Amino acid sequence: MSNQQLNNALASRAAGGQAPAAAPTASVKAILASPAMKKKMDEILGQRAAQFAASIITLVGNDNYLQKCEPMSVVQSAMTAAILDLPVDKNLGYAWVVPYKNVASFQIGWKGLVQLALRTAQYRAINAIPVYEGQFKSWNPLSERLEVDFEAKKSEVVTHYVGYFELNNGFKKTVLWTRDGIIAHAKKYSKSYSYSSSAWQDPDKFDGMALKTVVRNMLSKWGILSIEMQRAFTEDEDTKLENGQEPGVEYVDVDYEVVGEGGSNE
Repeated sequence: MSNQQLNNALASRAAGGQAPAAAPTASVKAILASPAMKKKMDEILGQRAAQFAASIITLVGNDNYLQKCEPMSVVQSAMTAAILDLPVDKNLGYAWVVPYKNVASFQIGWKGLVQLALRTAQYRAINAIPVYEGQFKSWNPLSERLEVDFEAKKSEVVTHYVGYFELNNGFKKTVLWTRDGIIAHAKKYSKSYSYSSSAWQDPDKFDGMALKTVVRNMLSKWGILSIEMQRAFTEDEDTKLENGQEPGVEYVDVDYEVVGEGGSNE
């Protein structure tokens, strides 16, 4: 059964009352239980395959927005995170599976980018931090000399974001963004910036998005990118949106059957 056929079947059942509607996680469970997907998970994840499947079911069950997304897109986006060995736990901030126009997409966090950079063993140090009101003193863009007084913090208002890395060969890079510069960049390149559901509109998530912008821009221009990091950049929803692409996934052709509420796919 194709994904479109699945959606049509579910709609037909709901309209005609011929069968109970499938549970929110039923479609995802069916995909994960299909022979083709099991084979793919075993090949890529090995012993982590069962844990991966369980985590995806839990993820969808706890997220009303993902429940509305095309189920195969959820699985494939999560698979991208699993291949990169990045957890999709929202509390950790390494990577997420996020909805965009009813299609789930992989989104990496700034911590995930730092993690992938450290795995290359090419970085002696890498970090990104917010700078609060009163802390910033001066910045020379030519020499990249930044003066910050961390003891002079006046409030919780963030005025700047700083990124820094040093390679094992001695090369160093420091970048400085103003908060206004981050907002202008997001408005220009992120199609989802103005959405009410966008992380940019959530005060608790704004700093994370800003730091990701700083780290991603810094690494893509001046860092050493491993194959893993290149894949993360390519698959990342934010990167696609900034490049004028619609987030999407490459689907695995699987044959699966959806079981209604209370049923089992085992």
